[in-house]
Amino acid sequence: MQVDLHVSRFDWSRAPSGIGPGISDLAQRAERIGVRTLSFMDHFFQMDWMAPAEDPMLEGYTALGFIAGCTDRLRLRLLVTGVTYRHPGLLAKTVTTLDVVSEGRAELGIGAAWYEREHDGLGVPFPPVAERFDRLEEAIQICLQMWSENNGPYEGRHYQLAETLCSPMPVSAPRPRILIGGSGERKTLRLVAQYADACNIFGGPEEVAHKLEVLRRHCDAVGRDPNEIEVTAMYRDLPPGASVDDVVRGAEALAKVGVSTLVTGAVGDDPGGWLESTFGPAMERLAAIESAAL
Repeated sequence: MQVDLHVSRFDWSRAPSGIGPGISDLAQRAERIGVRTLSFMDHFFQMDWMAPAEDPMLEGYTALGFIAGCTDRLRLRLLVTGVTYRHPGLLAKTVTTLDVVSEGRAELGIGAAWYEREHDGLGVPFPPVAERFDRLEEAIQICLQMWSENNGPYEGRHYQLAETLCSPMPVSAPRPRILIGGSGERKTLRLVAQYADACNIFGGPEEVAHKLEVLRRHCDAVGRDPNEIEVTAMYRDLPPGASVDDVVRGAEALAKVGVSTLVTGAVGDDPGGWLESTFGPAMERLAAIESAAL
């Protein structure tokens, strides 16, 4: 089982001048203990259900570029890019640039976007949910075309590109991996089955098991082996002072339903220290856990 780190808050850095050194230190400590991927959110205001919207928030791709220069092995992605924030052709170029400068460590995490307050606050159009999902599918198709040998036009309902030229091409072969975020049963998991290399599911083992059964049905409908899709699940709600056995026990419960990657968070006022003390001693045992086949 793999471990990824998702950084969704920066208030622990105390002041703007401390954020750069803070996330650099956190990323390097994560890399040292064997974390595979670091992700940031794609938000411009802090999520107001979790903390005040005025709390510090970084633009995700700029921050990932900084982390690329601070690390050697960590894979890099947003969890997840909101489809409304960037034109898909420019998004493909942004992810390609991150992939090239990191020597093949970029991934595309993408979803339909949801945070209406920051759209309104920053003047970003926020279409109805059905349109956002239509745009999500077209954006994925555009990225896939730009990462192929087809430099021709793309004609969609919402996006029209005269040329899908992308030079240089990504270093990742055959292209950057695509993770689609969310677990909506009718639309999101259908898109996962059709396009994604990975998904991200919220909830405990029972809820995750249900969502993965829905995903299996979508895979059957499009003729795809569900075991081709990496299943990641959020794993942050550990008890205070969680022991190695606590960490491993929860991981095993998720592995039994098909989860292959845990996504933990930057917890507390010293997230690097928390990560090292909570997950560091457990990494060898976590790596030995085998996930159930889908």
